[in-house]
Amino acid sequence: MKKLIVTIKKSTFEIAKEHRLLRVFLRKALFLKRLAVYKLRTLGIKSDEKTVVFCSFDGREYSCSPKAIYLYMAGNERFCDYKFIWSFNEPEKYGFLLKNPNTTIVCRKGIEFEKSLAKAGFWIFNYRAPDHIFPKKSQTFFQCWHGTPLKRLGYDLKNTKNSTNSQKEIYSKYKTDAKKFRYLLSPSAFASEKFISAWNLRIAGKENCIFETGYPRNDYLITYPHEDVQQIKTKLGLIGCDKKIILYAPTWRDNEHDSATGFTYNTKVDFDKLRDKLSDKFIILFRAHYLVSNSFDFEKYNGFVYDVSHYDDINELYVVSDMLITDYSSVFFDYANLKRPIIFYMYDYEFYKEELRGFYIDMRELPGEIVHTDDDLIKEIYKATEHFEYREKYKAFNDKYNCLDDGKAAKRVVELLFMSRRLS
Repeated sequence: MKKLIVTIKKSTFEIAKEHRLLRVFLRKALFLKRLAVYKLRTLGIKSDEKTVVFCSFDGREYSCSPKAIYLYMAGNERFCDYKFIWSFNEPEKYGFLLKNPNTTIVCRKGIEFEKSLAKAGFWIFNYRAPDHIFPKKSQTFFQCWHGTPLKRLGYDLKNTKNSTNSQKEIYSKYKTDAKKFRYLLSPSAFASEKFISAWNLRIAGKENCIFETGYPRNDYLITYPHEDVQQIKTKLGLIGCDKKIILYAPTWRDNEHDSATGFTYNTKVDFDKLRDKLSDKFIILFRAHYLVSNSFDFEKYNGFVYDVSHYDDINELYVVSDMLITDYSSVFFDYANLKRPIIFYMYDYEFYKEELRGFYIDMRELPGEIVHTDDDLIKEIYKATEHFEYREKYKAFNDKYNCLDDGKAAKRVVELLFMSRRLS
């Protein structure tokens, strides 16, 4: 029966992908059903300004700015009478959070999650809230988001081959999201400008909702203790490894999607060639984007490629790595704080630029070299290892995009979000 249901869902989704009106109808029907159920489940629940719900990447991780804000609040006596609720898809993995007596855990897809949202005075997310759930006037939805944008978002998309949404549907989602959040976190003046445009905030009358404080998640990159590096290597099984560690973190592609599982990623890297040329001096930590649902089989590259796609906090992968390879992911903005080599492997640059997303910044601003082939990637890895210097171009990049990263962003956010409110 379960296989039959999955097959029916997959077939329906495949048909809906090709027929926009059917897709809109089905989504609207599902939305109305979920909305009615939510209202029934939460009827009579009043919000409490001293209850805070945290959710990172739609319940997938304990990470990012929600984690940094939570840690700051949980360690601050001023919030000793607050209740903290974390939402996860696999709550059983995060029992360690219950060591804090003020913290509880709920399943992201359960009734308790919906009741928690109805109860909490504050929602601190870095991703979208469920479509059918809107905060009440007495509640504050603080949208942390999850990166400085290189690739275009929302209303700034003019041409995109998205597998699940038309351009009009994307605009609609961003319009709905803008109605929900009261504040939107920004790491820089550049990001603030792009967020206002991407969510069409001027039209929504919310251009002043931006908290331009820097990303709390990057506090760790500024303040992490050196002993953490050895502890993280132990968790990764890398103690005693004397090779250079490369973190490879590509983003997802809007046009690669499977109806049964979600977005997929088909890596174009020739790992055979990389192993032949690099394995005596390097290892690779492969980190897929959180939206990517397919698994990767690196068994034949055992000891050279390590799949860390399900490692919760990418910050820990940053600090143990000697260099970063990415494509169009925003990870490089954060990684630049470490002043280590960054290489951009853009094998599908023209297609991505012209047909998938397009970019906000001039590629000449990037703090590392752009390569398009495996051979050039290998050459650049050796070059970056032997000759890297933190030069003026790299410094100019950090001065523009990471100027607020000083290790105190979580403090600034909490004071703005909670203390100013309590004192007003």
